[in-house]
Amino acid sequence: MKKYVIVVAGGKGLRMGGDIPKQFIPLKGKPVLMRTLEAFYAYDPQMELILVLPVDQQAYWKSLCEKYAFTLPHRIADGGETRFHSVRNGLALVGEDGLVGVHDGVRPFVSPEVIGHCYEQAVSAQAVVPVIDVVETVRRIEENGSTTTVPRDRYKLVQTPQVFTVSLLKHAYHQEYKPAFTDDASVVEALGIQVTLVKGNRENIKLTTPFDLCVAEALL
Repeated sequence: MKKYVIVVAGGKGLRMGGDIPKQFIPLKGKPVLMRTLEAFYAYDPQMELILVLPVDQQAYWKSLCEKYAFTLPHRIADGGETRFHSVRNGLALVGEDGLVGVHDGVRPFVSPEVIGHCYEQAVSAQAVVPVIDVVETVRRIEENGSTTTVPRDRYKLVQTPQVFTVSLLKHAYHQEYKPAFTDDASVVEALGIQVTLVKGNRENIKLTTPFDLCVAEALL
């Protein structure tokens, strides 16, 4: 079955505190985004890689590819106003059949096992999301300002890639945008479709802050 992955990389990296968007920050001598694309290529060299980048970052990306001799085959789609619109633009480059995953460009440590499990389960489940356990105590802030401990075993932390049948995800993205669409699973769930949860890998962190970069350096 044909496999696609849409790697969304539209962040400005404001929480990193630097001038370079976080997806382009060098990590042990190679930009984060290149490591992310390599993770999917290593899992399946036949998988079609679609990279979604803001138009004003595409020339810089091409210069980085030349600088680092990065030759993995991939296509580029234009980033949109929101993540929802960016994914919709990426879907325009996807065929009509197969499986499609959507992955955060700044999650370079997703394991081959997690990628494989997500795509394998999506064949029958149609909508698959990797998650990890919440290991710390969680408190909910009430409307009156008080706080309450909630049972952490009732919650999961969501990762990517979120994988779907192509037909389902394309159908879901024909909907009008809503602020509640914070990830692809929420878009699909708006159709009344239930998603299947699979075990993610804890190393699959989203690089957002300078501390995350320290963790990433240690992981490498």
